[in-house]
Amino acid sequence: MSRSAAAVVGLGVALPPSASQDELWRDFFAARYDGGTRALAERIFANSGVRTRQAAVSPLLEDVADWPTERRMRRYQVEALPLGKEAVDRALTQAGLTAGEIGLFVVCSCTGYATPGLDIILARDVGMAADTQRLFVGHMGCYAALPGLGAAADFVTARGRPALLLCAELTSLHIQPPARRVDTQQIVAHALFSDAAAAVVLTPNDGAGGPPPPGGYAVREVVSATDASTADHMTWEVTDLGFRMGLSPRVPQVLSVHVRALVGDLLARHGLTVSQVDGWAVHPGGPRILNVVQRELGLSDAAMSASRETLAAYGNCSSPTVLLILDRLRRAGPPPRQVVMLAFGPGLTLYAALLGR
Repeated sequence: MSRSAAAVVGLGVALPPSASQDELWRDFFAARYDGGTRALAERIFANSGVRTRQAAVSPLLEDVADWPTERRMRRYQVEALPLGKEAVDRALTQAGLTAGEIGLFVVCSCTGYATPGLDIILARDVGMAADTQRLFVGHMGCYAALPGLGAAADFVTARGRPALLLCAELTSLHIQPPARRVDTQQIVAHALFSDAAAAVVLTPNDGAGGPPPPGGYAVREVVSATDASTADHMTWEVTDLGFRMGLSPRVPQVLSVHVRALVGDLLARHGLTVSQVDGWAVHPGGPRILNVVQRELGLSDAAMSASRETLAAYGNCSSPTVLLILDRLRRAGPPPRQVVMLAFGPGLTLYAALLGR
């Protein structure tokens, strides 16, 4: 199968201030639990695989747990705009393009909504043209970067114009009030999630099937699989007190059923096998999810290192996370030639993308 006519040529990351996992537990979360619940929560935090996390609205400075959703959404606009702009500016600079050259601007976010939203305000603030098309992808959760990437690549291929994808998430705005009963799902969510923004620029590739621009990755294909019979395993519900995560412990089991076939079929269409892929960006929904993917695909510890290191350094940032891992892979020496990106979320949905140099 020939290469796509779209290539990732710029990637920018923006992160709010960070804090250590130990500090977050000691100075904020520990006081929310008592008795046996506190011991359970402490174990979950310690075994999360997270070393440091970022928060635009740090619980060490502000406790948002009792904030109504309206207040959280207003704060989202205040914090997400500068973070998104920083990521966009860095991606455009790396790509050597101006904002006025972008033909499509795709924004993914499941942690905040407003109209006019990030897509409109950022397009104005960075200087995009009046005829720039916009697409907002909301509430798809942790896998949203990959359908966003697919839409941007399809636009570039069809129109021959550059596209820009931004993923921006502020999960820190959705800390929930302390529960009256043991709520393991909320403890896990509070132990894992983090804030970040990441942007990628895609430009037309050689339509004759030649290599992507220097340092770039051709987007070969984006695929998905949804097991609707397990739709209740992962949820993100809008409540009067922000958005509430539902995360079943059975999620890794569902992934184990589907991930091998999804990846194997994707690679086979491009004449590749798992052993020929030298770059893996696996969304770190948690250590158990990474363990299942590693086992089902037969990956080495080295192949999983970028995903585990990203979880340790940044936490689970929802949609930007696979782009953070791609950035880590691109900065490695030498950068991998074939990259598989994997992300998972509500549905229960699996997404995969194949990138190549």
